[in-house]
Amino acid sequence: MDKCLIEYGTISDINELENLYDLLNEYLSKTINYPGWIKGIYPVRKTAEDAIKERSLFVLKKDGRIAGSIILNHEPEIAYKEVKWNTEAEDHEVLVIRTLVTHPRFMHEGVATHLMEFAKEYAIRLKMKSIRLDVSIHNTPAIKLYEQSGYTYIGTVDLGLPYAHLKWFRLYERVL
Repeated sequence: MDKCLIEYGTISDINELENLYDLLNEYLSKTINYPGWIKGIYPVRKTAEDAIKERSLFVLKKDGRIAGSIILNHEPEIAYKEVKWNTEAEDHEVLVIRTLVTHPRFMHEGVATHLMEFAKEYAIRLKMKSIRLDVSIHNTPAIKLYEQSGYTYIGTVDLGLPYAHLKWFRLYERVL
């Protein structure tokens, strides 16, 4: 992807991130909502605010606009303990990918792929043992991206979310 910059999200990005989340959820509601996200429920402004405070949110900017973002932290879902991962590691030795988003205007331009490559490079710099993530079983585009990015399917779990369409999630890992 030409002429893009990935950096920590800041408080000055909050309004643009909130707008991105809203536009993405509106787009998904009019097309196929693969991740099953719900406008006003997830992702929302507070998602970005909390991640920025924790310094775990990164934005990909193209032409001065946020084209996508990703949250990278060390906080797996409780259900991650239900499976046997390919590498044994404590939470602080694993990077967890959350809330990977692409602005509808920048879809099909490699934003998500670029953010996934950034996550790998970032995890290597931090000397992580692996990167883990969960994805709705219905989110076939994301599943394809993760598998093409070198992630291995580990198992399917219930994350305990209160929405029938978001019961089952596939877990993936990339050992570093």
